Amino acid sequence: MPRATDLGIRIGKLPTGPTDSVLDVRGVGLGHATVWRDEPAPPAGHGVARTGVTVLVLAADAGERPVPLGGAVLNGAGECTGFLAAAEWGLTTTPVFLTSTMQLGRVYDAACEIAVEQDSEVAEDVIIPVVAECDDSFLNDCRRMQVQRADVERAWQSALDSRGTAMPPLEGSVGSGTGMSCLGFKGGIGTASRVTPEGYTVAVLLMTNFGVRERLTVDGVPVGRLLPATDPAGSAAPPAGSCIGVVVTDAPVDAAGCTRLARRIGLGLARTGSTAHHGSGEIFLAASTGLRADRQGHYDGRPLTAWDLDPLFEAVVDASEEAVLNSMLASPTVVGRDGNTSEGLPPEAVLRLLSTHGRLP
Repeated sequence: MPRATDLGIRIGKLPTGPTDSVLDVRGVGLGHATVWRDEPAPPAGHGVARTGVTVLVLAADAGERPVPLGGAVLNGAGECTGFLAAAEWGLTTTPVFLTSTMQLGRVYDAACEIAVEQDSEVAEDVIIPVVAECDDSFLNDCRRMQVQRADVERAWQSALDSRGTAMPPLEGSVGSGTGMSCLGFKGGIGTASRVTPEGYTVAVLLMTNFGVRERLTVDGVPVGRLLPATDPAGSAAPPAGSCIGVVVTDAPVDAAGCTRLARRIGLGLARTGSTAHHGSGEIFLAASTGLRADRQGHYDGRPLTAWDLDPLFEAVVDASEEAVLNSMLASPTVVGRDGNTSEGLPPEAVLRLLSTHGRLP
């Protein structure tokens, strides 16, 4: 499936990194475990599953050298464990785990169990995993507790294995994005990166599950209003649903700066058509691998502040806008529980509209 840049869509003026993804930040890994079932309802089976787990490894040694972390909330109808601890300490020692709303507890438990088994020092301390969710119940029979510990292990190992690879990661209907819908079409996992004039890499990972079709905007063109409707009336996912966003950068940014970076994700979502509906949870995080701390919370360098953050802000907004598009372009049409259908965004039709409006060469 094409990505935005494959179609000639260029958001902003900053260049992308080599993979145009979170993998462009050294030491960062991204992995998925997709749970897809078509079984009878219990007790004969597990029902229909369109869900999974996505794991973003910020740094493999985060347990010994915590990573600065900050967060921001645009609309709070959602959950993210570890958010309060990040607000208080400004640090994290765990990966970021993404999953379905009703599976958050299971993923949290599994993250704790696996971490204790992997690291003897963790076994003598406590950890607070960062686990965030979106509601995939339009396509997924989420009340059947579809995610297992083995899925978390698989996604975590996949994230570790992906570090340093030269290929973009899987996007769209994979991992935690399997059952998500966005702006009237199929959504899911999307990522993009930018490189600032100072040489810092800024990357964004999104799990998109928000918005209505008529507001979909691609590079300033009102694509959602111009595309002909193909779905039967009433079959589209409801507008509320949420978006989890994570910024990762190798720039030296402290927790306060990370909070400011996280807030800028909302500007990128707005460009694509988000209005942060009442029932939607837009929860954003940002982490810096360019400024680390010891276990007592002492930083190992000086952070960028004030005006020096401006190029990073620009990078976050542009990468967030592109990541939304990538999450949709990478997703085919998916039929889920009760025959509910989330239509894939047709790239050829989008290209025609962008060309008509002078947005492509």
